Amino acid sequence: MTAPTLDIHLTDDDLTAALRSDARRGLTSDPKWLPPKWFYDARGSELFEAITALPEYYPTRTERALLERVVGDIARISRAEVLVELGAGSAAKTRLLLQALGAEGPLKTYVPQDVSEAALRGAADEISAEFPGLSVHGVVSDFTDTLRNLPRGGRRMIAFLGGTIGNLVPAERAAFLAGVHDVLEPGEQLLLGAGLVIDPAILVPAYDDAAGVTAEFNRNVLYVLNARLRADFDPEAFAHVAVWDAANEWIEMRLEATRDMTVTVTDLELVLDFARGEQLRTEISAKFRIDGLTGELAAAGFATEQVWTDPDNRFALFLAERR
Repeated sequence: MTAPTLDIHLTDDDLTAALRSDARRGLTSDPKWLPPKWFYDARGSELFEAITALPEYYPTRTERALLERVVGDIARISRAEVLVELGAGSAAKTRLLLQALGAEGPLKTYVPQDVSEAALRGAADEISAEFPGLSVHGVVSDFTDTLRNLPRGGRRMIAFLGGTIGNLVPAERAAFLAGVHDVLEPGEQLLLGAGLVIDPAILVPAYDDAAGVTAEFNRNVLYVLNARLRADFDPEAFAHVAVWDAANEWIEMRLEATRDMTVTVTDLELVLDFARGEQLRTEISAKFRIDGLTGELAAAGFATEQVWTDPDNRFALFLAERR
C-alpha cells in the first residue's frame, strides 16, 4: 500500500483571515448574513452528521440510494482514471464511486479535497487501507477559490455531491462552474449532485426538524464566532427560522433575535445592534429544475451527458463533459 500524500494550500491562519473577512462583510450588511461554511467546526460537523440521520432530512439518504442504483452507469460512461472529490469530508459516499470506477478498470488515483486537514488525513488513510492499489492525493483547500491547486494528469472526473451547489447564489454558482471548467481539460467530466424543487411541505421540515437538531446546527455559527473572533453572542437568544423562498426556489435558514441586544466582536472591533425580530441569514439551499441546471452547466461550457433522478424526483445526479 502506498501512503497517501497531502498538499496543504489552506492553513488555520488562512481560515481565520477568511472568517474575519466574511464576518466583517456579512455582519455589517443590511440585512446581516454569514456564509454557511462557518457552521463546520468539530461540533458543527457532528451536528450535521446527526441531521443526515433525521427522518425529515431526505437529501442524504436519497442521494446515496440514487448513487447506489446508477453508480455502474456513471463508471461505464466516465471511465475516469482520476476521481477528484470536492468537499470530501469522511468520503462515505465516495466508496461507491471508487468501487465502480475500479471495477471498470482505469481508475488510478483518488483526489479528496476539503478545508479540514484532520478530516482529510483520516479519510485518506482509510481509503488507502481499503483500496490498496489506489494512489490517494489529498488537497487541503477551499473549493470556492483554490480549484487551480487540484492536480492535473489522467482523465479526471470531479465529483461535487451532497447538493452543496445549492449553497451558492446564482452569481457564485456561475463563477464556481466556470472555475471547474477552467481546471478541466476537454472531455473530462463533472459529476454534480443537486436537490430538486419539490413540495415545500416536505422540503421545509428537512431544514426545521422536530427534534431541534437543525436549530442547534444553525446556532453553532455563533459559537464559532465567539470562539474564533472573541465575539459575545448569546446563541440561545436567537431562534432558528427556515423559510421557502418561492421566487428564488431556495430554502433560507436564518437566526432571529428574540430580544434587543448589542454584540461585540472583539477581534474585528465591531459593535453590532440587533433589534428584537431582526434576522441574520446563515444559509441558502437552492433547489433546481433539471432544465435550469442543465442550462447553467451549458453556460459554463459543459455538455450534460446524462441525468439520473430518484423515483420521487427529489434529487438528481448530472454527469457533464467539459467542452
